[in-house]
Amino acid sequence: MTFWQQDIETLNREKLTQLQVEKLRETIQLAANSPFYKKVFSENNITADSIRSLDDLQKIPFTTKNDLRNNYPYGMAAIPLKECVRLHSSSGTTGNPTVVLHSRRDLDEWANQVARCMYMVGLRDTDIFQNTSGYGMFTGGLGFQYGAERLGALTVPAAAGNTKRQVKFIRDFGTTCLHIIPSYATRLAEVMYEMGIEPRKDTLLHTLCIGAEPHSEEQRRRIEQLLGVKAYNCFGMSEMNGPGVAFECTEQNGLHIWEDYVIVEIIDPETLLPTPEGEVGELVLTTINREAMPLLRYRTRDLTRIIPGECACGRTHKRIARFQGRSDDMIILKGVNLFPIQIEMILMQFNELGSNYLITLETVGNSDEMLIEVELSNLFTDDYGVLQRLTKEIARQLRDELLLTPRIKLVAKGSLPVQEGKAVRVKDLRKLI
Repeated sequence: MTFWQQDIETLNREKLTQLQVEKLRETIQLAANSPFYKKVFSENNITADSIRSLDDLQKIPFTTKNDLRNNYPYGMAAIPLKECVRLHSSSGTTGNPTVVLHSRRDLDEWANQVARCMYMVGLRDTDIFQNTSGYGMFTGGLGFQYGAERLGALTVPAAAGNTKRQVKFIRDFGTTCLHIIPSYATRLAEVMYEMGIEPRKDTLLHTLCIGAEPHSEEQRRRIEQLLGVKAYNCFGMSEMNGPGVAFECTEQNGLHIWEDYVIVEIIDPETLLPTPEGEVGELVLTTINREAMPLLRYRTRDLTRIIPGECACGRTHKRIARFQGRSDDMIILKGVNLFPIQIEMILMQFNELGSNYLITLETVGNSDEMLIEVELSNLFTDDYGVLQRLTKEIARQLRDELLLTPRIKLVAKGSLPVQEGKAVRVKDLRKLI
């Protein structure tokens, strides 16, 4: 079975927009069955007939994560619960978790969507796919599992952690593709080298699907260099099913967001107005291919932009740029707005540095300060003079990027905590004065 869906993936803009409007009207009619949207539509005089173009989407209020929490557990369901076959949820460590429901058709469409993404980057039914994501309530594990199976690849559901076992599986089973978090990919490479394994010679790896946490282009290139692979950025979130919402093609110039599944908007997170094409703003998504729990104008909090122009691969679906962080992850220090990804972009340019770093915000006296601890790589020679010059150069480049001067502390490899899940990059220890 082929997952090169040329009739959909290369649809011209006029026909793609027409398809979206038709599916949006169907989605509104379906969403009106949910207690939440029934109230929203009634208060705003919204019906399927009131939607005649994509511009009419702006008549609908935004949906937020708090709306999902406030309607926990089943207040967003648009079909009877007996027709739902699975739910996923967040951890809910503070208040109610967010719950996402799936029908059998939703899961089938999700598998097709992920398989389409994998096929786009060259994966086939001859590949051996190893999934290092957690399973259970986290959508990354099951989403890629079913997508890879739909593609026809032999799958290795290794799950998260136990790095030496991951390496053994890669070598013993002839794994050719990994789904992996970027920070864990560098950790996996480090363990391989520590074990005397040269990935290019001693494994059959050729492709990585990376995502689930913000990462810079420099981090991606480092992963590719360490493992001798091509690493493709993927985007998904449980509210939109999970992985497969958007994916890079082999051009590696933005992520194609599948517009037969979602409608994409970019808004100013302050004014909530649309941003001009090409300008950074908050990603807002509307599902148009879900039946158990459709979401309309969902504020993702992820910051990105639409990449103007056509992709050389021939696909016509819009491309979004690499995420610059989240609007709710922004650090405000001494009146300056910045994101951790800006710091990573600078650090990854230095071959003397490893991939593990930690940003600590703390109050010193009456002033808030930033401390950046970053591990040295194996390439660094233990020379005090070189260490001083390196520290000064890192501080200079960060000052030019951030418009403030952080304190830099270079530490030995292995000194900072290692997470096998999403990396914790920021600790905020500031005191209210």
